[in-house]
Amino acid sequence: MANHSATKKDVRQAAKRRERNKYYGKTTRNAVRDFRASKGKEMSEQFPKVASMIDKLAKKGIIHKNTAANLKSKLAKKAAAAK
Repeated sequence: MANHSATKKDVRQAAKRRERNKYYGKTTRNAVRDFRASKGKEMSEQFPKVASMIDKLAKKGIIHKNTAANLKSKLAKKAAAAK
């Protein structure tokens, strides 16, 4: 690691961002897992919340926008089939 103060700060900021991104990603993955495990009306109630979480990840650059779109599409099909 370099001895410049700006580089040290950048390392600290990157570590903080990495931890935050890991938390958001894991929380969303858990929400998707719970969504897939749910059934019927419960599934259609959860879908907007899960889709919103996925959109936020894509907006922040944690996941790619096409990955987010594919995931939301699959979950929407599952929610529609459960009705």
